[in-house]
Amino acid sequence: MPNIKSAKKRVLINKKKNMRNRSDRSKMNNAIKAFNKAIDSANIEEAERLLPLTVSIIDKSVTAGIIHKNAAANRKSALSKRLSDIKSGKVTVVVKKDNKTIAAEKARAAKEAREAARAEFRAKQLEKEAEKNEQKKKKAVKEKADEKPAKEKKAAAKEKSDKAVADKPAKKTKKAEAPAAETEKTEDATTAE
Repeated sequence: MPNIKSAKKRVLINKKKNMRNRSDRSKMNNAIKAFNKAIDSANIEEAERLLPLTVSIIDKSVTAGIIHKNAAANRKSALSKRLSDIKSGKVTVVVKKDNKTIAAEKARAAKEAREAARAEFRAKQLEKEAEKNEQKKKKAVKEKADEKPAKEKKAAAKEKSDKAVADKPAKKTKKAEAPAAETEKTEDATTAE
């Protein structure tokens, strides 16, 4: 730190000017980066809108003494030439991608693939369930159809057996025949007398 009062003042003023110059240089560089980013992303309309703003900021930095007027002219010329070359078709825009963007795109593609696989699996499951339900319905209808003839057959068989029992005379068992024979004998004996 200097001892002389004017030198101390000069240090403080230089510090302030340095901060202001850094800020203005940063604004200029950010404007140039925004313009280049618009061109790199193939957004020509945005680049056309940003070109006059960027040139204006570069001119302000020349009046503030941040860069030399010839350096400013070179930068402005390079920006306008890049835009005109892309518009005329001399240069094609190759969209630049950094590793972070590439990784994000891969992750997005993998996620979409997983979701598509899940949707396909769900569709297959629903299809299988629908098939099972149809088979159950068919089976139930078939069982009902089978039950009706079975019931009718049972009823017909029962009627036949009832008719057969009714048509046949009752069999006489030995016990039933024995008392009947005794009654016949007694009747014969009484008639003989």
